[in-house]
Amino acid sequence: MLYWRLYYHVIWSTKDRRSLIEPAWEKSLYSYLGAKAQALGCIPHAINGTANHLHLVLSIPPRLAIAAAIGQLKSASSYRLNGEHPESGFAWQTEYNIFTVSESGLERVVGYVKAQKQHHAQGTVIPGFELTRE
Repeated sequence: MLYWRLYYHVIWSTKDRRSLIEPAWEKSLYSYLGAKAQALGCIPHAINGTANHLHLVLSIPPRLAIAAAIGQLKSASSYRLNGEHPESGFAWQTEYNIFTVSESGLERVVGYVKAQKQHHAQGTVIPGFELTRE
């Protein structure tokens, strides 16, 4: 059996950073992304965000290209959201940020992602983890 430990912190935004992620269905979005990640052979460690962006802490197996995994997660979730909420005009921005995470830093990054709403409300975000560009 192949042994691997690869951890990534991925951030991407809604198109034009508009507030498109509705509180009423954000948990469903995060659950879907987690299930889709698992179907790809990835391990989701944390998924959370705000109305205009999200964070994932994810292990991606070495057999799967990072760009392919992220592309599939973004396209599948956008397709699903537009099917369920066509009035939303939902779209993700094209680009994303990705950082490698050490095994010793994994717990800290997972905690940061799980507390996204609090970080944004209290102004305690880590700026480098919040920047995404179109």
